[in-house]
Amino acid sequence: MADQTFKSDILKGKVALITGGSTGINFEIARTYAQFGASVAIMGRRVNLINSAVETLTKSGYKAFGVPGDVRTAESSGKIVEDVVKHFGRLDILVNGAAGNFLAPAEDLSTNAFRTVIDIDLVGTFNMSRAAFPELKKTKGSIINITATLHYSTTPWQVHASAAKAGVDSLTTSLATEWGTFGIRVNGIAPGPILDTVGMSKLSLGMGELSSSLAKSIPLGRGGLKKDIANSALFLVSDAGNYITGHTIVVDGGAWLFHEPAISRDELRKIESDRRRSKL
Repeated sequence: MADQTFKSDILKGKVALITGGSTGINFEIARTYAQFGASVAIMGRRVNLINSAVETLTKSGYKAFGVPGDVRTAESSGKIVEDVVKHFGRLDILVNGAAGNFLAPAEDLSTNAFRTVIDIDLVGTFNMSRAAFPELKKTKGSIINITATLHYSTTPWQVHASAAKAGVDSLTTSLATEWGTFGIRVNGIAPGPILDTVGMSKLSLGMGELSSSLAKSIPLGRGGLKKDIANSALFLVSDAGNYITGHTIVVDGGAWLFHEPAISRDELRKIESDRRRSKL
């Protein structure tokens, strides 16, 4: 059932390509775009997952198409866009969601492992954006780059992903500046801890969906949902967001802003109460 926050046909006639779109957040974005009228192309490297995702969408009556490829090479990226346009006739939206990540201390991280994440996250985002440029120029389309908040302060054991996502954020602002003259908008979304995703499972070290200590560090008091990210992605490509470009929206319940207070709320109230009494 489509979220009634938005008009049910706001993406009617649009074609969206979502890289890494077979699972998790990216599949939820694909499903949401389809619910609101878009034809969606799901790209990934594993054909079985692509086929499963496309089948799920088509069974629900949506227009979906699967295209395998590897965003790490310009040749494959070009072929992906070519296949999508050949199938649907146009391209309006590109979501750069393909990513790789794992936990590793910097001193244990090999150059090849570091490069792999950079190639998927950063080089892949550039390759796909560059490949999609001629088509998005025709439709005055949008790009959304899925990034992260890892590099906003520092995140231990994530030097590779932090470096990659910092580069993605820079790409977002640079491409928005250069391609705005063609009517192309480029924005980013930086998710926080999102429940029921592979990333959450891999990076939580077996602590469960959301550890109590992590929950306490989120001002809104809960982990995010895939739909939270998908709704933000829908807003950014809709007419409601048509004057927004070069911006990365943080969707994390305020987690990146959080710092543990030096004293608790109750301790502060006691101190203030004692101070007022001492003045009487």
